[in-house]
Amino acid sequence: MRILGIDPGLATTGFGVIDVESHDLSYVASGTIRTTGIALGDLPGRLKILFEGVREVVATYQPQCASVEIVFVNVNPQSTLLLGQARGAAITGLVSCDLPVTEYTALQMKKAVVGHGHASKAQIQAMVMRLLRLPSQPSQDAADALGLAITHAHAAKSFAALGQATEVNRRTHAQYRGGRIY
Repeated sequence: MRILGIDPGLATTGFGVIDVESHDLSYVASGTIRTTGIALGDLPGRLKILFEGVREVVATYQPQCASVEIVFVNVNPQSTLLLGQARGAAITGLVSCDLPVTEYTALQMKKAVVGHGHASKAQIQAMVMRLLRLPSQPSQDAADALGLAITHAHAAKSFAALGQATEVNRRTHAQYRGGRIY
């Protein structure tokens, strides 16, 4: 299975692609999608670059599924809103390519990769480098994206086992009019 991890950001969105075969993880690619060439005030232009960049990564590496970091709330509400829009552009790019998307918090990713939820960026980079046997450390954004892919590689096995053991139903307590579920 090929997994694409996405660490969304308005200026820099990290991506990481890994292959999973049985218990073996193999590095395929990683990098960043940058919107820094667009004026800070041109939000629609930046979101378009993120959307198209994610679609290009999907077309290039052909993953079977994707994992995306869930936005955390910043002290600055405006930053949280902008990050949420960047995340929305990335997810829209993924689902427009018919990829199933799974979401993980930063805490879940840190626990899966490093072993504790308060790991530093440097610790994530070092563990990703070790787990994927990379010759050098990836950038922070790429390391987070690779960490999300690794998290999904481990969690997908559990989800599959649960799906076989019990019937998995979508949440209904937050259902919105018209059948949309939030």
